[in-house]
Amino acid sequence: MKKILYSSMLAAVLCFSTTSCDSYLDINDDPNSPVVSNLDPGLLFPGAELAFANSYGNYLRITGGYFAEQYCQFFGTSNYLDYSQFMQSASRSSGTYSNLCVRVLANMETCRKMAAEKDEWGTYLAATVIRVASYQAMVDCYGSIPYSEALVEGNILPKYDAGSDVYNGILKELDEALAKATPSMAVCTNFLYQGQRADAWIQAANALKLRILMRISNVSDVKAQLAALVAEDNFPSSDVAWEGFWKNESGQANPFYQEEFATYFGSNQVNCALNVALLATMQASDDPRLQAFFTPNAGGKYWGGVSGTNFSTSSEYNANVFCRPNMHYNDPVYFITRSEIDFFLAEYEARYGSAAKAQEHYENAIRASFASAGITDDPTSTVLNAYPWNASDYKRLIGIQKWVALSGTNNFEAYCELRRLGYPEFGETQGSDIYNVNTREYDDSVVEAGKLYTPIMVNAQVGPNKLLQRWPYPQSSANSNGNTPAYEGDAAPIFWALR
Repeated sequence: MKKILYSSMLAAVLCFSTTSCDSYLDINDDPNSPVVSNLDPGLLFPGAELAFANSYGNYLRITGGYFAEQYCQFFGTSNYLDYSQFMQSASRSSGTYSNLCVRVLANMETCRKMAAEKDEWGTYLAATVIRVASYQAMVDCYGSIPYSEALVEGNILPKYDAGSDVYNGILKELDEALAKATPSMAVCTNFLYQGQRADAWIQAANALKLRILMRISNVSDVKAQLAALVAEDNFPSSDVAWEGFWKNESGQANPFYQEEFATYFGSNQVNCALNVALLATMQASDDPRLQAFFTPNAGGKYWGGVSGTNFSTSSEYNANVFCRPNMHYNDPVYFITRSEIDFFLAEYEARYGSAAKAQEHYENAIRASFASAGITDDPTSTVLNAYPWNASDYKRLIGIQKWVALSGTNNFEAYCELRRLGYPEFGETQGSDIYNVNTREYDDSVVEAGKLYTPIMVNAQVGPNKLLQRWPYPQSSANSNGNTPAYEGDAAPIFWALR
């Protein structure tokens, strides 16, 4: 992957050691570095949050898109062919893991310490939100990770905590930070809200807490916590995203755009293309978000590729037939969308509350997704006609529509929710039924709308009609930490996932 350096915006990232989050003190006399007495959270926070946005909005978006069968491998290249076969290696995710540990978690913990010393609880909350989101993403990839002993000065071999323990810990962190912050409190310089008050960060924290509680709701009794959060009803009214400051310049563009679409680094390689599973689902309901989320091919049509292969070289399957994500240098990097919030609320109401409210949130979630796609009118009738609310079928309806909505905003969360909800489920069609690698025959008429399929070549540890459930422990951690547990295998679900 191309190396992305947010040179001007990440200049404030000073802490690069996972063994001590106070290594920003090791400045010596560099005239380009600020003196220790002048350090404050506002110097560290912007770079650390954008380091999170870089990983969350780029590498995790790419891998999530492949593992959720929203993306397939573009014709003629093979950079992510392993992802399209539901494979992940210890080395492939190592850089992202290190970025989250070092540039995000270490710096945000330093911000929290600085803020607590000065009773700056608005900043403390904001740093906690990014820290918690980082840990959530890491657990959702790997399961067990260092947490209780992570970032402890002098401890270079932190133990790995069970994913359930990490989730319980970060929920406590959110509750503690929320209890200390009030809406009028100031927040240090940041990019997510570009404002100076904690009210928006309180709403973002509540939305993140909702995601975490719903993710574990099938394995933990969190009904009372959810009820209190829903009753408070203090969530963002619109999408929470890093936007409005990206530039069409090297190191300053939307990270996914820069990785996949820009030529700043002299590379013209392209990888991510529209998957036939997603295409069939959206076309079956005449979904106008297709045009918003993906660009047509050279002939002005939409065509989907198949997971597990990048197609044989031929005149029929060439670069002109593939459709790409519709990305621009200034597109948002989404932290959490209003659509995602409403889908969670719909599920909550369907399980514990009001059937009428469940339907209202479900339909509002689809409308919010249309708004995120820039579709200002309300042409949701075709989608709602194809997937009308049915309380007895809520999990399938929410699962499919959340998968569609997140395909254009947050593919990683789509991958997580697929593993939790089990929808879209696998159909009878196999990838080899769609495309024959020997005869080069392609038949997308056999693709089932609202269903996944087994990739043509699939990770043998995963097998047919199953998703990649977890990732091998990252090389950057496992090679240096003897406390790394034995890997449970690619088919072993994360603690909150379906069994």
